[in-house]
Amino acid sequence: MPFRNNDQRSETVPGSVLSFVRQAQPGHVVAKRPRIALIGGFRPRKCGIATFTTDILDQLAAHHDDIAVDLHVMDDPNASLPYEGVRGVIRADRVDDYRLAARRINEDAVDAVWLQHEYGIFGGEAGDMVLELVDRVAAPLIVTLHTVLADPSRRQREVLEHLLRHASRVMVMSRHSMELLQKLYGVSDDRITVIAHGAPDRPFGREELHKATFGLAGRRVMMTFGLLGPGKGLETVISALPAIVERHPDVVYRIVGATHPNLVASEGEAYRDGLMALADQLGVGNNIQWDNRFLETDELLDQLEACDIYLTPYPNMQQSTSGTLSYAVALGKAVVSTPYVHARELLADGVGVLVEPRQADVIARAVNSLLDNPDELRAVKLRAWEKGRETIWPCFAGAARDLVESVIVQPARAVPLLATPGFAGVAAMSDSTGMYQHSIGIVPDRRHGYCLDDNVRALMLMGVADTVPLADRQHWSMIYASFIQHAWNPDEQVFRNFMNFNRTWCEDVGSDDSNGRTVWALAHFMRRAPDNGLREWAAQWFEIALPPVTELESPRTVAFVMLGCAEMLRINPEHAVARASLARGAALLDRLLSESRRPDWAWFEAVLGYDNPRLSQALIEAGALLGRDDWLESGLSSLRFIAHQQLSAQGHFRPVGSETFGLRYESLPFDQQPVEAWAAIDASAAAFAATGDQTWLRHAEVAYRWFLGGNDRGEVLADLSSGRCRDGVTPQGVNMNCGAESILAFQLAHYAMCGLANRTDKGHTAANRAVGEAVPERISNKGAQQLAGA
Repeated sequence: MPFRNNDQRSETVPGSVLSFVRQAQPGHVVAKRPRIALIGGFRPRKCGIATFTTDILDQLAAHHDDIAVDLHVMDDPNASLPYEGVRGVIRADRVDDYRLAARRINEDAVDAVWLQHEYGIFGGEAGDMVLELVDRVAAPLIVTLHTVLADPSRRQREVLEHLLRHASRVMVMSRHSMELLQKLYGVSDDRITVIAHGAPDRPFGREELHKATFGLAGRRVMMTFGLLGPGKGLETVISALPAIVERHPDVVYRIVGATHPNLVASEGEAYRDGLMALADQLGVGNNIQWDNRFLETDELLDQLEACDIYLTPYPNMQQSTSGTLSYAVALGKAVVSTPYVHARELLADGVGVLVEPRQADVIARAVNSLLDNPDELRAVKLRAWEKGRETIWPCFAGAARDLVESVIVQPARAVPLLATPGFAGVAAMSDSTGMYQHSIGIVPDRRHGYCLDDNVRALMLMGVADTVPLADRQHWSMIYASFIQHAWNPDEQVFRNFMNFNRTWCEDVGSDDSNGRTVWALAHFMRRAPDNGLREWAAQWFEIALPPVTELESPRTVAFVMLGCAEMLRINPEHAVARASLARGAALLDRLLSESRRPDWAWFEAVLGYDNPRLSQALIEAGALLGRDDWLESGLSSLRFIAHQQLSAQGHFRPVGSETFGLRYESLPFDQQPVEAWAAIDASAAAFAATGDQTWLRHAEVAYRWFLGGNDRGEVLADLSSGRCRDGVTPQGVNMNCGAESILAFQLAHYAMCGLANRTDKGHTAANRAVGEAVPERISNKGAQQLAGA
């Protein structure tokens, strides 16, 4: 698969190879016209979610056409329908459709994804197939929850929690739903938006006009609309009719709506027939009109205008949203309803009348009271109509626009690309033992102690951080070197990795990767140590540490050892063990690549993991040092593949996310971690050194800009003043912690970029540093002060 730059808005690398570091451009810049992917049912499908999704599309087009909408339709596998003007169709029971939709959405480079969620419209247990899509989309995700259950099943809760982890914003239509999310699922206020269900705007008090249209002149009209099923509670209203008709013989109850298609599929019209039989048994059959259709919106509104009293006698008190209730209130109808969630909120303060569920006599009294008092009936209608002005379509569309704009990534303020990061963040994460592993925010977390991996990276930094005073580099080099030295277990002939805060080891044998990384760090430091004594120390320990790892076969361990051996051969080309180990590792990686390669998969394994570009970098360096063009080409082809995998359609860097680990032949976008960007820069530098191809300069720049806001959330992770770096990019934004791996990845990435600048233009680095240590304006939503510290 060829590597290409997908950023159609970016210039190609110009003639001067250093122009890529001279210009301080922002990272991820959104198009002037935002573009969203809207996912849900759609007309002509006959269900509430389809109507709502259609309304979003229509109302945004009518009131805010500056937002472009790509529609991805959820189709009912039992009744597939033709759709017009849609970007894609997702068959609810086809898992591959969800994955294909996610891929198309990512390739379309949309600015946000807006998903309408109801458990029943997606395939799998509790609709869990939708997670196949959610896990794969990279743009900020908005989820509208049409149902928030107070007592979900185990799987329903798991699905919702998964959705919430990936959502940048959650939209609900009632405060009760918001409170459930806060209480049961721990969702913070700033991630929840309450937008009432939208409704049409029509004049008040036109009942008689519309009654005449439908042949209802002179009648008192009650109405219920929607797909028929046991959950509507219509039998309760029919049971109340005898008492209503006795006092108001001119009453007609209009039941409008087709039977729910799922119910028709399972039992035909048995439910409707049962209701009709009940009406005849009670002697009110002539007072009921049945309209067995799913009405288009305009006709539905006309029929609603022809009614006096609208009823929603739902028995389920957890129903959070009713579109027809919103319509009835906005059109100024007197509503008699059971107190389900939506009704309690919308009908408060005398806007409607609430009655207990399944109580026919209570409904009869409420309806008769309104019909007995025309002035009160009109007053309730007027209060409803005035309440409805809050939810009419222009208001809904404005709130929808604000919701979309709240998640769209904004460009980060431009900063000098190679401005020197401070060292305070590194020092604050270190003590006399070594470098702490994790932090809470910017504060070291002693509970997790230390690890060899971070201390060897810190030692590498001391070799290249030439802007840090020499005395400081020597001081911290001694501490990190001492940690490494103490980690050696002579009985096992390996390094330990994890150490508790009290300096006791958690293990006798560290991981293969930590041992391989240590060999690499020792050789790396040997070439760059700040004094001769440290260089000699590194050389001695390289000789001790190399032999035990030369026979290991874990691909990343092999790559780390190869990188160390390549460093050694640059110092001593005659080092026989290093040369043999480098050749052995290159042969192994080349064989793995050959065995795993497919037309669309030029990688060493069927899965992607962490530090991916290091495998390619190791092969490139081996091919260049040992004169093996075949190894060099294998390294370059695999690097082109992984570079393509880690480049978004917008052209910014998108590291392989940690959720990818263990998946075969694919990459998920989150969580993104700094170590991957650093690896991409180092590998690009190796490719440029071997080929002179300036494409790799551009890729290194794109990877480095990931730290500075050029990422899927527009978050600036790195703070130049302190040298700290956040722990990565998540679906919801940025991980606010600043662990050792993240800080060191940023610092080492910076000095790798400086090395590229020195390699291509000797005079540029000093000029770039002279710009100063500017702090980006948009560090994160939590603010720059936390990152820099007091």
